[in-house]
Amino acid sequence: MQLIFEALASPVRRKILAYVAHHELNAGEIASRFDMSKPSISQHLQLLEHAGLVTSEKRGKFVYYRQVPDTLASTLTGFVQEICPIGGPIRRESAQLARAAVEGSAREPVDK
Repeated sequence: MQLIFEALASPVRRKILAYVAHHELNAGEIASRFDMSKPSISQHLQLLEHAGLVTSEKRGKFVYYRQVPDTLASTLTGFVQEICPIGGPIRRESAQLARAAVEGSAREPVDK
């Protein structure tokens, strides 16, 4: 529990959680949203993963991150971010990306 509170203490980590709330992003996509070095973002992502708030999956040369769903911490974080003037818009952007990804995959032709 202490790791979760430490992870949520950082505004950068709370923003990362908002970005990956509904849609997975790779580390480069996450880093591009911040004015800080990629190694710094990597450290934040490692701490979030160690706290059990995000999971990662390596695909090819990219590592994709997503928020761990259905935990008390993710529920509380989501609630707080919805009323936060910074987190709310980021979570809505994440939800829009998720919808666009689903709609895009539904439009792709199926090979026969």
